[in-house]
Amino acid sequence: MNALLSLSKSIDSISEWIGRWVAWLVLLAVLISSGNAIMRKAFNMSSNGFLEIQWYLFAAVFLLASGYTLMRQEHVKIDVFSGRFSKRTQIWIDIVGICVFLLPFTFIIIKLAMPLVINAYVTQEVSSNAGGLIRWPVFALLPAGMLLLAMQAVSELIKRIAFLQGLIPDPSKKQGSKTPEEELAEFLLQKEVAARESGQLGARK
Repeated sequence: MNALLSLSKSIDSISEWIGRWVAWLVLLAVLISSGNAIMRKAFNMSSNGFLEIQWYLFAAVFLLASGYTLMRQEHVKIDVFSGRFSKRTQIWIDIVGICVFLLPFTFIIIKLAMPLVINAYVTQEVSSNAGGLIRWPVFALLPAGMLLLAMQAVSELIKRIAFLQGLIPDPSKKQGSKTPEEELAEFLLQKEVAARESGQLGARK
């Protein structure tokens, strides 16, 4: 199990590294979008290539960061149901979901997407829009993103099995910053405390 946990740690490191670098693509997309808008408004110049590269960058962020998002436990979950069960039952639900749904899904998408990527590369397919970009790189993002997601799914599976064996703490706990729900609860609590203090101060006067 130690070897599998080492593998999981290595996969997590890869997902972390990719997630941090992919985040810069958001800034790049914003700069391209701003530059394109300025050129269009100020000089009446534009290109479909600028629009398409923004779509490519969005696809890269969405797909390449899928494994990072899974590692951070930020994918949507139906907690309204699973939250009623014990932690071990929740972990078993995660294990079944990974093995029965997530991993087969990623493999099927990779299998279906690869012929499209290969064909687009061989034919050097280009967008039908005037000034459009070559298409195989954006097509390749789909199997690449699914591969990264599958790798992280294996890591999450290892961690959940290790948790059931009592080797590591709860792997399903979200990492990093507070969730929006936690921030809202903290804000409401602070507001309630401030209202009470204000009321006590008014009563003293």
